[in-house]
Amino acid sequence: MSRIAPDTRQEIISEASRLFAEWGYKGTSLQDIARAVGVSKATLLYHFATKEAILAELMAPAVAELVALDIRLAPLTGEDAQRMAATGFTDLVVRFRAQLAAMHGDIPELIKLEPLDNVLALSERLLDAMTGHSTDPGAYLAAIVLLKGLPAACAKAADVPDDELRPALVAISERTLGVSLTHPSR
Repeated sequence: MSRIAPDTRQEIISEASRLFAEWGYKGTSLQDIARAVGVSKATLLYHFATKEAILAELMAPAVAELVALDIRLAPLTGEDAQRMAATGFTDLVVRFRAQLAAMHGDIPELIKLEPLDNVLALSERLLDAMTGHSTDPGAYLAAIVLLKGLPAACAKAADVPDDELRPALVAISERTLGVSLTHPSR
C-alpha cells in the first residue's frame, strides 16, 4: 500500500501553477500535472476531481482578496474610489503574480469557468471604481489599460522584487489615471 505524502495536495497546486504558466491552462493535462508531481493520475484525482478544481484552489486566495477589495470599494466615489481601486489592485497583482502568470494567456477564457465565474462581475465593478464612477471614455480606457496591463506586467516581471515592482506599478497607475495615488491633496 502506498502512502500519500501530506503535502501532495500543495505540491499538485504548485506544479499545476508552474505548468499553467509554461504551457497555459488548456495546454496542461491532468496527466502532465501528475507526472510533474511524481504521482499517478489516480492519486491526483483523489485530491482534485478536475482540472477546474485545481484552478479553483490555486486562485481562491486571489479571488478572496478581490472580493474583499470590492467590499472596501463599494461606499467610495470619485478620486477616493480611484485611489483605493488602483492601489488595491496593484497590491493584489503583486501579491498573486505567480498565479496571474500561470493564468495570463488564458484569463479571458478561464474567468468563464465555474470556479472563477464571479471574477467577471468583480472586475467590472473594479473597472468602474478605477474610473471614479465616471462616464468619461478616457477614464474608462485608462482603467481598462490598468486592469489588463498590470497583470501582464507582473507576469513578465518575474525577476523584479516586490519592493521595486509595487512602486513602479503605482507610478504607472498614477500616470495612466491622472490621479495621485499617494498624495490625495494633489
